Order: sequence, then structure tokens, then C-alpha cells
Amino acid sequence: MSTQAADVVGHHTPVLSSHPHETDGTTRRRVLELVASDGPVTAAHLASTLGLTAPAVRRHLTLLEDEGRIEVHEGQPTPARRGRPARHYVVTHGGQSELAGGYEEIAASLLRHLRAHGGDAAVAEFARERFDAVVRRYARQLDATGPADRTARLAELLTADGYAASARPGPGVVPAVQLCQGHCPVQHLAQEHPELCEAEARAFTELLGTHVQRLATIAGGAHACTTNIPLGIPGGTDLPQGTTTTEGTR
Repeated sequence: MSTQAADVVGHHTPVLSSHPHETDGTTRRRVLELVASDGPVTAAHLASTLGLTAPAVRRHLTLLEDEGRIEVHEGQPTPARRGRPARHYVVTHGGQSELAGGYEEIAASLLRHLRAHGGDAAVAEFARERFDAVVRRYARQLDATGPADRTARLAELLTADGYAASARPGPGVVPAVQLCQGHCPVQHLAQEHPELCEAEARAFTELLGTHVQRLATIAGGAHACTTNIPLGIPGGTDLPQGTTTTEGTR
């Protein structure tokens, strides 16, 4: 979780301006962060956003791909010049680990200890209490009214806490917005302790005031955590119990 164990990332793409005196390593880190926040993303988008030349961006992408930090996404290719598909990049689990920092192993040990001595209920209670605190903190800053605007604002708050989040239109015919989290600082914790993802989904339901459905998670092998928020379904009051959790993602 970002700052402590499980803070729940933003609608806006972080402004990553080019700095002429930064090192190659710093620039490569910024490329990796932008792939996480905006992915699947093309080299042309990266060059435009970062203020770099296309050859410079391609050099960094090649190195990151060779290191196993990013990979080409085979989802929905966009035709480029002369009908050739543009390559879209996403962050791999190795890239997620690099962005996460070095605290996961300590947190993993603590959660294993908690499960061993308190059982599954103790881990679930920890996750619930952690996200209850997130709800209280975020609720004061969610001043938008409709689900779409609230989702956009929630994405901004998540990004400020270290998740590369964005709010995007849903792809289906039913009106919806999708909350995409391109980075999970605790992906390995969530792989071992699914209670964290489940508590996060419940927090999103409470914060947005509407039913949400988790479509994919980084912990489950996807390149981003994707949560679908149907528009015009208030509070989920006529939905079956349990539909706010991570159905089918593990």
C-alpha cells in the first residue's frame, strides 16, 4: 500500500517535463513511470509527453524491454503510418517491483505472522481497518457529485499516493467509467493476501457511492488493476451481496 500497508492512484497523467541535465537512469525511470501510468502506451506518446526525441525514447524502451521491465501489449493495435501497427508498451511484474521500492519483504513477513497467529480473519480485519482509514481520508477530498466525476477525482488522489491511476471511458455499450491503476506498490503482498484487493474494492464502492466490479488486477497477472464503475446504478442497493469484490480476477 503506498505510504503504510494499503493506501488506495489519478485521473491526470503526471507532468513529466524534460530536464537537460538528468542522467540516463533518471530519464529511464521517468519513462517506466509513464508507461505504468498511461499504458498501454506508444513511443510517440512518450516522446511527446516527456519532450524527448523519438530515437531517445526508443533507446530507453529497448533497454527497459531487454531488462524485462516492460513488454509489448498485444491488446488493441493502432494502425501507424503505412498501415503498420504501433507498438504499445505496458509494465511487467519486474517493472512493478522496481517501482515498489524495498519494503515489501518486511510487510510480507508481518502479514504472514499475522495470518499464522490470528488466522485469515485477522488479515481480513487488518485490510478492512486499513481501507476504512483510506475512506475517511479520501472522503473529505471527494467533492464531486456524479460517479464519473468522483472516479476522476479518486484517480487523482490515488496517483498522489503512488498508484499510477487514470479514469477512462468504459468500452461497452452500457455507460460506465473504468478506474485503471497502472502501478501497485504491493503487488506481491496482494498475490499472497487477496484480502487487500477485496478491501480496496469495497473502499471504492463506499467512496464512489455506487456498485463497482474489479475486472483485473496486477496481482492476478494483468498489466493494470481495472475497476469498472457502471453509471446510473446508485449505491448498488438492488445488487446481490458480494458483487463489489474482485470477481474472477484470481
